[in-house]
Amino acid sequence: MKFYISAAGIKRVTISSPSGAIGKGGGGCAAVAARRFSGRTLILLLLMLAIVLPFTFVRFAFLVLESASVCDSPLECMGLRLFRGGDTSLKIREELTRALVEETSQDGNGRGQKGSLESFDELVKEMTLKRRDIKAFASVTKKMLLQMERKVQSAKHHELVYWHLASHGVPKCLHCLSLRLTEEYSVNAMARTRLPPPESVSRLTDPSFHHVVILTDNVLAASVVISSTVQNAVNADKFVFHIVTDKKTYTPMHAWFAINSASSPVVEVKGLHQYDWPQEVNVRVKEMLEIHRMIWRRHYQNLKDSDYSSVEGTHEQSLQALNPSCLALLNHLRIYIPKLFPDLEKIVLLDDDVVVQRDLSSLWETDLNGNVVGAVVDSWCGSNCCPGRKYKDYFNFSHPLISSNLLRDDCAWLSGMNVFDLKAWRQTNITEAYSTWLRLSVSSGLQLWQPGALPPTLLAFKGLTQPLDPSWHVAGLGSRSVKPPEEILKSAAVLHFSGPAKPWLEISKPEVRSYWYRYVNSSIIFVRKCKIMN
Repeated sequence: MKFYISAAGIKRVTISSPSGAIGKGGGGCAAVAARRFSGRTLILLLLMLAIVLPFTFVRFAFLVLESASVCDSPLECMGLRLFRGGDTSLKIREELTRALVEETSQDGNGRGQKGSLESFDELVKEMTLKRRDIKAFASVTKKMLLQMERKVQSAKHHELVYWHLASHGVPKCLHCLSLRLTEEYSVNAMARTRLPPPESVSRLTDPSFHHVVILTDNVLAASVVISSTVQNAVNADKFVFHIVTDKKTYTPMHAWFAINSASSPVVEVKGLHQYDWPQEVNVRVKEMLEIHRMIWRRHYQNLKDSDYSSVEGTHEQSLQALNPSCLALLNHLRIYIPKLFPDLEKIVLLDDDVVVQRDLSSLWETDLNGNVVGAVVDSWCGSNCCPGRKYKDYFNFSHPLISSNLLRDDCAWLSGMNVFDLKAWRQTNITEAYSTWLRLSVSSGLQLWQPGALPPTLLAFKGLTQPLDPSWHVAGLGSRSVKPPEEILKSAAVLHFSGPAKPWLEISKPEVRSYWYRYVNSSIIFVRKCKIMN
């Protein structure tokens, strides 16, 4: 045996046998070569096996588990997919899509399906116990999702209806206030004192004063309007307030302002029963109310026949029009303001659901440029921006009488804080035009507009409106859809809680309710006894 050691060091050892090398020619060289091996090659081979074998084992195990869960035959699924991981997810996605499409084409929109599962746990149990395929899974899942979607939509719809119904009631605290003030009127001589006092009667028709008109049957709301106006006025003595109310509310309204006259400017409280109108006016008012009731009943019947489903996804004004206040006489009498105040020339009309935050004196100095009414047209959000207040939200533009007189995407002017030039009004035929449009509505099948006093008013005042700066009037605070920024609310002259959620109701939004309640005088004993601030 011979050892050969290379000169470069002990890197290769060759062992040869003399007997094996004699007489065998090249065969001896082949045997020697077969016995030669490299240490580095062996290490690399072991390293490669250490990397590849775990990967192969994990991949194989994954395919076995995947095949058992999604395929009818694990061998078929495994096939040539050992190194093609994307094909599995792609095939599952294609099969699921195809199953959903087939399921949709078979049962249309999926309505009316019965027996669908109620929860995700039931779905898992159904799939694991019965080992459903992809198509069955898609069918069951689709039915379950459609049923859940219908339940959510139905819940939202009923919640909207109940929210509007909640706005129709009178809170217990306001009912308490009216009863206590009525009792006070009968037992307290001060509550029956004349309003305004004799020395201030001359101001009621003096054009140098700022005359504010409020038509309301809500004692607390009227007090907030007057209190907020006076507190923010530069010269409160210049203001004269004219409250027009119904016979039922006259007694508590008179008692409130008679008892609290020390902190109020000149206030006149007058009931409708105290007006002596000509018979012609009485007949027109009666006709006006009857037509509005007919429009209201038709709208109500349409919603009732459809189970209120026609308001889903539409503007909430469809339900707001059902509020009984839409039929209240006080809401419709504003068209007769020149006859209510024949001696006045310029007034500001305020709704009872507003709160004043700035001095209003400059409104009486506003030039109306020959127009009759000054009102905010564009909202705080920009020019021609009036969500839920375009003509198309009030009128039926499929009727030629409407489409030929109005543009559907124009903004309607805001009511609730308006300047009226009564002298210019008396020189027009606005009141007669209002009555004419009411008769046209009857002859057209009561299909021209939504219930309420505003739509025919917009038609009667067409072309006689002077736009005011949007900062004068921010409306919609009683609606869900309107959410002005806080800086807009703070800078507005008048905040208007138009919509169902009046600030004295529990459904009102807390973030804006505080703007109204800060002007409720909690020191008054009736406010405390009726727990109004609670």
